Amino acid sequence: MENCEEFVGFLPFQQSAPYAAAMQAFGARIRWVDGQGRPVLMLERGRLRLISRVRIEGQGAASADRREALRRLARWPGLTIATPETEVRGVGLVPLVSAAHHAIWALGPDLRAGLTGKWRNRLGAAERTGVEPRPGNRATLARLIAAEASQRRQRGYRGLPPAFVEALPPSSLRLWEWRHAGEMAAAMCFVVHDGSATYQLGWGDAAARQAGVHALMLTRAAEALRAEGLRWLDLGLVDTERAPGLARFKLGTGARLHRLGATALVLP
Repeated sequence: MENCEEFVGFLPFQQSAPYAAAMQAFGARIRWVDGQGRPVLMLERGRLRLISRVRIEGQGAASADRREALRRLARWPGLTIATPETEVRGVGLVPLVSAAHHAIWALGPDLRAGLTGKWRNRLGAAERTGVEPRPGNRATLARLIAAEASQRRQRGYRGLPPAFVEALPPSSLRLWEWRHAGEMAAAMCFVVHDGSATYQLGWGDAAARQAGVHALMLTRAAEALRAEGLRWLDLGLVDTERAPGLARFKLGTGARLHRLGATALVLP
């Protein structure tokens, strides 16, 4: 996916009310402004303004009107760093971090239509074993946060602090878990926001990996999100160099690869 206009109605998590609420709990100043008919969320700390995954309307991926619209958001007595949802470049934009890619799954009527053969086989094997994930609750979230934090330390990757997830509005969370031998052995957390959803946290122990629970749980969660009327599920960052297996897993669902714009210092 090179053009986010293909995904009509998709809203990035970083431009949503749940994200704003969590960041405000962390002490950020929240500012919503009109971005050519579309609300734009900006976060401010001191003299720094952050604008994440902002949708900039206009003709052409690198057109002057998109660039000028982004620069208008930087008109204040401080620094502005922005990550546009699609590529915006040119005078007044100083790239800081190269463009990232996300996997976005369209929750259509047949979620299995786009599965790769390996993904389909993995899902079928899990279903035949009879394991069945179930919706979770706040207790699930507490255990998931602790287990994922431990997993993060062991594998050496970074993520949002646990307190960020705890600060999200409970009504925006969708939790799933699988229990083995009486204990939670796998869990996932999703955030819903204005017709879209975002995969937030996931964890599974050795028993869950052996049973193939991750694929089955993600499928059950996607089915439930679709039943709510949600149309898009952002599965998160795709990094084929540092995490090729995870990248294949995400794209194996049939999710489309979406290239964000580069994170840049924006001059007014």
